Amino acid sequence: MLRVAVAGVGHLGRFHADKLGRIGRCRLMGVFDSQFERAQSVGAALGVTAYADYAALLADVDAVDIAATTTSHFELAKAALEAGKHVCIEKPITSELWQAEELVSLAREKKLKLQVGHIERFNPVVLKVDQFIQEPLFIESHRISSFQPRGTDVPVVLDLMIHDIDMILDFVQSPVKEIHASGVGILTSSVDIANARIEFANGAIANVTSSRVSLKQERKIRFFQRDAYISLDFVAKRASVTKKSPDILKYLPQMMLGNTDIKAEQLVDVQTFDLSQPDKDALTLELESWVGAILDDKKPVVDGLAGLRALQIAMQILEQIRRQPQIHI
Repeated sequence: MLRVAVAGVGHLGRFHADKLGRIGRCRLMGVFDSQFERAQSVGAALGVTAYADYAALLADVDAVDIAATTTSHFELAKAALEAGKHVCIEKPITSELWQAEELVSLAREKKLKLQVGHIERFNPVVLKVDQFIQEPLFIESHRISSFQPRGTDVPVVLDLMIHDIDMILDFVQSPVKEIHASGVGILTSSVDIANARIEFANGAIANVTSSRVSLKQERKIRFFQRDAYISLDFVAKRASVTKKSPDILKYLPQMMLGNTDIKAEQLVDVQTFDLSQPDKDALTLELESWVGAILDDKKPVVDGLAGLRALQIAMQILEQIRRQPQIHI
């Protein structure tokens, strides 16, 4: 039985602790938070120890799940790895590249599992259609939401866009060749809305938009590839896969000749998937995967290197934005 704990039990960390307490292959030993009263409240609700001393928590566990603010990721994760503990760390892996590089190196040196919480990899919508996504040539994503103070310790690129960056890097197995980006700060001194065009060596292009100052919530990503179009809607929890119909050569010539009885729908086959009631939610699947990687000695699905790679691209996007004149409204 793997002994685990959660460091950082704010809005997100509370969910982490609750999920870990329900996973059969591990035992939730306790929680830690820089605000001890918050740790006490969560610990009492879950029936586990609230730790005021992080070192004491590390002494009692085999692994720690870090769901604290991004700026504290490095300090907490480094202490855990140096103590010989496996780590799951919320995205982004750290707020600075050198910190991520050090954590990846330390985990490798200590032979410890380091997983990064890019949760969309475990989203039931993604898992349902990932088999259909093969060598996409064009990707378009929109991840926009209304303003929430939570997460504003980092730019929107690190807060929201990095989810899509990680997914895109996973599906496009090719080096990034060039990045064009723009962004602006509206409600904070940081970047609140950003767009990036990522060009890959194999010719694939991704157009990525993220905003935390919109009046609606939208989380969609679309993959276009030869003979197929895959659309994912994370808010509606639906996906569709559109492919050329086997009868396209029968109907297309007739349509081209002006046969109005032939409809565009006859040229394609569409599969739709409704994941509004999945067997397990993404966070449970993510944490189960981390626990399994430790107990079964497997490589984490989203290991430290994947987290570092996503952060590298995010930082390049931010650098592109910094080179442009900033407008603050």
